[in-house]
Amino acid sequence: MTKQSLIKGTIVLTIAAFITKILGFANGIVMANIIGPEGIGLIMMAMPVAGLLITLTTLGLPVAISKLVAEAEVKKDHQQVKKILIVSLATTSIIGVILMIGAFAGAKLLSSIFLTDQRAYYSLIAVIPIIPIIAISSVIKGYFRGKQNMTPIALYQIIEQVVRIGLIFIFVQWLLPYGIEYAAAGAVLSGIIGEGFSLLYLLSIFKWSKQKQFKLRHSFIKQISKGKEILHELLQTGLPTTGNGLIHSFIGVFQPVIITQSLALAGIGTVLATKQYGTLMGFVFPLLMLPGFITNSMSVPLIPSISEAKEKNELQLIHKRTGQAVRISLIVGVPCTIILYLFADMLTTLIYKSPEAAILLKIMAPFYFLQYFRIPLQSVLIGLGKANIVMVNDLVASIAKLAFIFVLASKPDFGIYGVCLAISASIVLGTSLHFFTISKLIGFYLIVTDFIKVIFSGVVMGLVGALALKYLSSEIQNNILILGISLTISMLVYLFSLKCFKVINLRKK
Repeated sequence: MTKQSLIKGTIVLTIAAFITKILGFANGIVMANIIGPEGIGLIMMAMPVAGLLITLTTLGLPVAISKLVAEAEVKKDHQQVKKILIVSLATTSIIGVILMIGAFAGAKLLSSIFLTDQRAYYSLIAVIPIIPIIAISSVIKGYFRGKQNMTPIALYQIIEQVVRIGLIFIFVQWLLPYGIEYAAAGAVLSGIIGEGFSLLYLLSIFKWSKQKQFKLRHSFIKQISKGKEILHELLQTGLPTTGNGLIHSFIGVFQPVIITQSLALAGIGTVLATKQYGTLMGFVFPLLMLPGFITNSMSVPLIPSISEAKEKNELQLIHKRTGQAVRISLIVGVPCTIILYLFADMLTTLIYKSPEAAILLKIMAPFYFLQYFRIPLQSVLIGLGKANIVMVNDLVASIAKLAFIFVLASKPDFGIYGVCLAISASIVLGTSLHFFTISKLIGFYLIVTDFIKVIFSGVVMGLVGALALKYLSSEIQNNILILGISLTISMLVYLFSLKCFKVINLRKK
């Protein structure tokens, strides 16, 4: 199996993420036109409950696996890798099956507690089978990350989206006559089937790759009985990561409840609140998260890369990797933030036929810029063995977010805009905490000149983009053509400006 560098691994995952994002956008457009923001709101209410169950199933082990496998690879200890896999697969599989059975049995109770709109119950039922699938796939993906081979993970993502796209239209159209709640459940079910097909692919690649080094079937029970030490090592990283995942999961579960209840205090009814929540989470957030596929892709190989450098006690390499992460996040984040703000009206109208989403996008885009740094910085901390600090930082930011949501969204003058401001405030807080923690741990500081050059390039790009949009709007009637030309001109100006400032150096490794 070929080991990939941080940059190569990032490129592989970025290409895959770009393809899946395009497919995901196609999926989003289909759903927006068929089930609308109300149906998407029902799906978004059910997904956090599934996220909570998945977090409990995996116990943060995927991150711990990638870290420990990377460290074992430094020592070329294949038997240690085998033990890690056996213990992880046994643990997550058992927990996954138990939770899936429990979730089906207690679905009505979960629905009554966590779902503010009971029509989301059917989406919850549809998503529960994903638990055992994720239990197995997360372990295998953790193994490939630790081996620093991102190609199987990349293809996994693509297969999942292709199958989802192929089925979603069929399922939604078939179930729509029975009601919007059934159509939403059909959309969820298509994604579960996509995950299943992707897992079959991943298992075949995993079976082929591991045969060169070890066989899991040999003495499987014996290895589990001797796996207490391995489980302890896994949980040292996994439990803080699980704690962090549980924080996000619980926040995700309670967030729609707090949002809809706060909006109710502001005088907004349940159906309208569901639509507004669907608009925010189903239309605005996919646009905000679109640029993140690059920084998120970088974050996956960053954990084993930092962990390996730490194992070798190479502080200079840790600084280099952290600097690369911040630099890429900056170069990606600046133009995307400007584009999302400048072209908000056109993007939300053309893609989702939802011009009312534009104001929400404009409110959040400038603050969400920091989110593009937050995930890579989190990966650096985990690679340094500080998953517990990540958990604490995220806990502080998450509690602040819920408090801000309740305070702002319950005021009639703010409503859903208060939700946007509250989430934005938590992003600023969380990213700042991660950065200052890393700075304190390894003495890392920002290169101010890079920030000035990139931001100035972004400002120039924004001015040219605004002028191009204004001119083309008076000359061309086709909005898709106007958007395409304006974006192309803007990005060319940005890249040219970066080249002039020598921010981009194609020969630099």
